[in-house]
Amino acid sequence: MNKDQIKGATKEAAGEVQEQVGKMTGNTSQELKGHAREFEGKAQKKMGDVEDKVDDKLDEADREADREADRKP
Repeated sequence: MNKDQIKGATKEAAGEVQEQVGKMTGNTSQELKGHAREFEGKAQKKMGDVEDKVDDKLDEADREADREADRKP
């Protein structure tokens, strides 16, 4: 996991809590702020997922280039 995935998951959970507290107390403003925070966390977590996939593909390309270099006389 990278920092965006961790921070995103934390924001998502905190937003869900804030949203539920807003619902329970009848505070629409808190509910909406919580929902927005939850969405922000989901987006940040997805960015972290994409970053991981790109890193994996770059590592794979580097390994392939190394194998090709080793095959050449």
